[in-house]
Amino acid sequence: MSESRSETKGASPQERGEAAGTTHAESAGGPGGPRPEPLRFFGTTWVAHDGGYAARRAAVAVGSLAVAAGACLLLRFAYQGLTIADASPFVGGLVVVMFAVCSAIAFRKTWEGFSRRPVDRAREEALRSLKGIGFIGSLLAYFVRSLTEAPGERLRRTEYETAVGQYERRRTTRTGNPAARDKSRTRRPRR
Repeated sequence: MSESRSETKGASPQERGEAAGTTHAESAGGPGGPRPEPLRFFGTTWVAHDGGYAARRAAVAVGSLAVAAGACLLLRFAYQGLTIADASPFVGGLVVVMFAVCSAIAFRKTWEGFSRRPVDRAREEALRSLKGIGFIGSLLAYFVRSLTEAPGERLRRTEYETAVGQYERRRTTRTGNPAARDKSRTRRPRR
């Protein structure tokens, strides 16, 4: 029994009978069907809104807003440092505009990530540093989204319900084990 478990652990998805490119919900299906994909900070509590889901949503909202406020305070200290260093007003304005633009881009990209999967992974990787600079925008996107649902819940719920529907259709359309079929219909009796 333990040997078969260790063999399937190291097996590739094709060896385990899974199709390449399946989602987590499709590939994790076992005897009970597909399993939901966990969300950051929520796990799988988003499925039935149990296990402290409301408290987690409140904590994510308050936490992301508090961290964003702390980050704004740190940026203010950095701007004051530029003023104390007697940097030109152009440099100070450039820093403010850079953080504002990067925060707006990070907010938009984070918000889009809650409703759809990224199409171009290379482009998302190229925007990673930009989103890092504008992390305040990402925090604000988490805050706003957590007021209505867990961030990313709608996307995961749609994918999960689709995977469950497909699993149920496959399960109900099966004809059974072909090896256990009645062989008298396919062979002629011997004489």
